[in-house]
Amino acid sequence: MAKRFGWAPPLLAVCVLAVLAHAQPGVPIAFGKSMVPLNGPWKFQTGDSPVDPQTGKPVWAEPNFDDSHWEMVDLTPRPGLADPFTGDPRYVAGWTIKGHPGYWGYAWYRIRLPLAVPALAGSSTRLAFATFGRMDDAYQLFDHGELVGSWGRFGSRGEPPVTYFTQPVMITLSKSPSVSPSDNGSANGSAERVLAVRFWMGPVGLLHTPLSGGFHSAPLLGEAGAIATKVQLERQKLIREYYYSAFEFLVYLGLAILVSGLVFFDRSDAVYRWVAGCFLLFTLMSAIYIVAQCTQVISFRTFFVWFQVIVNPLSVGGWMMVWWVWFRLRHPAWIPKAIAILTVAQMVTMAFGANLVNDAVPRQVGMAFFAVSVVVRLLLAALLIFIVAKGIRETGTEGLLVLPAVIPMGAALFENELIVFHLMGVWHFRGVTILFVEAAEMVMAAAVGLLMLLRMLQSVGRQREMALDVKQAQAVQRFLIPKELPPIPGLAIETEYHPARDVGGDFFQIVQHPTDGSALIVAGDVVGKGLKAGMMVALLVGAIRTASDMSLNPEFVLGVLNKRLMRRGDAQATCLALRIGLDGQATLANAGHLAPYQNGEPLPMEGALPLGLVDGAECSVMRFSLAVGDNLLLMSDGIAEAMDADGQLFGFERVHELARSATCAAEIAAAAQRFGQEDDISVISVTRTAVMQPILTQTSEME
Repeated sequence: MAKRFGWAPPLLAVCVLAVLAHAQPGVPIAFGKSMVPLNGPWKFQTGDSPVDPQTGKPVWAEPNFDDSHWEMVDLTPRPGLADPFTGDPRYVAGWTIKGHPGYWGYAWYRIRLPLAVPALAGSSTRLAFATFGRMDDAYQLFDHGELVGSWGRFGSRGEPPVTYFTQPVMITLSKSPSVSPSDNGSANGSAERVLAVRFWMGPVGLLHTPLSGGFHSAPLLGEAGAIATKVQLERQKLIREYYYSAFEFLVYLGLAILVSGLVFFDRSDAVYRWVAGCFLLFTLMSAIYIVAQCTQVISFRTFFVWFQVIVNPLSVGGWMMVWWVWFRLRHPAWIPKAIAILTVAQMVTMAFGANLVNDAVPRQVGMAFFAVSVVVRLLLAALLIFIVAKGIRETGTEGLLVLPAVIPMGAALFENELIVFHLMGVWHFRGVTILFVEAAEMVMAAAVGLLMLLRMLQSVGRQREMALDVKQAQAVQRFLIPKELPPIPGLAIETEYHPARDVGGDFFQIVQHPTDGSALIVAGDVVGKGLKAGMMVALLVGAIRTASDMSLNPEFVLGVLNKRLMRRGDAQATCLALRIGLDGQATLANAGHLAPYQNGEPLPMEGALPLGLVDGAECSVMRFSLAVGDNLLLMSDGIAEAMDADGQLFGFERVHELARSATCAAEIAAAAQRFGQEDDISVISVTRTAVMQPILTQTSEME
């Protein structure tokens, strides 16, 4: 039977001690190896204690201080009242709900504990004091007038202490209390232990904790070993409460990495950058939340500066830009600026409204700032509704898919109000705490993840379409710059063309006059690269062929090209036109292009503006003659702008050397490619021959 009911004596002792904990003052409390909650009655007083000038200690901590005029406070939990964050049933309301609404600053609790002497006298038993649950915000414990421990960092008097989120704390009391012998002088006297707790609550706690102020659960008093075991269990429980927050951190980190990868997949879609940035902010906030709740690395004030002044406003503004970009909205154009202004306004008003800047403003001013912050957040909410409604109206039912991701943003915008008015739902599952805001953000993350998947599939479709467009543009460019050149008597022409991308921006055309045998060579370089430049090449080649049907005059041809580009508005190109007659007489018109090299030396041409800048702009013109055997080299700036791994340019000196030493166009192009191609490379070599049979060769990477 003893073994079967071995648990009964300890359980009976605990029950007896629990009853004694509620005993009237003057009834001794006997401690075994157990603990009891100090429900009270406690004496309570707002304000801070004066300091004894002789001892330098707080007067209100002294055991003989008369606290009979102080308020009475009972820390017995009320049925149905639990911690709004963790669901702890030991939760009790703070001083703001007990006659001191809106008060923050110092306050004191005192309790007198009559203890039975035989349980302690001559014994090695040590007592310990422990707090669990939430406290607002920092405290110091005095045992019989002596400071024995604290939670938070208390500095010099008059300086607010540094506070942290509450964690289980154990404070060992002094070994022996004072003894008051009984009237009959027996050893059965009583030892009275006076505990005084000096609390500090800052304005941050006032705004962020429901029913704030002081104790939110009765502290425990008991044998040190039992208290130490209880503290260890409570710390494990605390860590378990934030398993969900750790899960959130991993989810947000994974989504941030995944969406950041999509940025490289499709650089043209800015929504990936905005979403990646927002998930990085969520990841940062989750990490800060876990560290602040479970360690003393981040203070209470620092946490809320990060949360309410930095991360939360940036996150709200970032998600609003996500939907602005998501729906590809353009009007009204002031919306992004308004989001930026309101985001900054939210950061400033919350910094001062929540008094997070070292009490820089009076309380009345701070409350005014907080009221303004509510207005700012209402404006942000209205702007968000406008963006989403406009997006849905323009995209149709497809836009409705964003609603599950948008609606939870309201919880993030008005989290403070949800807390203060007890509207923040909390779920508890096997010791894990999940706040309504956390759940809402996770729903939003899941919805955004699905939307990102759909967006990626759309991006893949666009990528395929673009790849097809590029292939078609390559085919068009191969047709515009043909493999076979027309036969031109008296000229040996060699060309090399190597685009930097799939579609190049360099172009050239060679046209022979149908009657007099003269040849027109037009070469140029469109500003820019890629598909857009390739489309401009197609436009210019068509204009060259149209103009050459009317005249082979170089000035006329460049004038036609300039007018064609002026109609485009945002297109420019450098270009030269060279006409060579059968007698070797040449006319060269240049519009900003690299001057040709004649027999290894650059032609002395005057500078001129590129095409497409000024309507009716004049080009530079020069006339010269080519003797039999003379050579002309026409090159694009892709030769001189080649760059090696160290960032060094190929430069005009090397171009000059090549022009004098190279035997063919292919040698010049190959030298620039080996050095490091950065731009399109095109080289045209024209040599006048005495033989009236043409020598035509051409190579191109566009085959």
